[in-house]
Amino acid sequence: MKTLPIFFFFLLITSLAFCQNTSETKNASQDIINLISSYSTSRDTKDTVLLKKILTKDIDQLVSSGVWRKGIAQAVQGMMESSTSNPGDRTLKVESIRFLNPTVALVDARYEIKNEDGTVRKMWSTFAVVSEKEQWKISAIRNMLPAGN
Repeated sequence: MKTLPIFFFFLLITSLAFCQNTSETKNASQDIINLISSYSTSRDTKDTVLLKKILTKDIDQLVSSGVWRKGIAQAVQGMMESSTSNPGDRTLKVESIRFLNPTVALVDARYEIKNEDGTVRKMWSTFAVVSEKEQWKISAIRNMLPAGN
């Protein structure tokens, strides 16, 4: 009989330890969604000042063509060139956010580019985001085409 209260105590502790729907997580999730929206806006408007504000200095990006961009200078230059050479309406829709700890998260988003001819290029993007000085920033981006494309 003495083990029953101990069992419930450990059950309670375990459930509290793994609960991820705290108000902090909800606030951080909204901040991250806003970050991805700012990234999309900066690409659409070719706003390099905003890009440099929301990217970490050591950002790296792997684009769907297999090109690596390492560091903020290469990333920003490549993003601007890509936006110019591949015009179209870009949309990023966050599908999931997985917190690895309170200051690091993985963000999966649907990434679509509606081309001028009306075709839509459908991809996925995964962002590694980090909180630096209480501001979420993008540390890495992986763009990929779904299998079969």
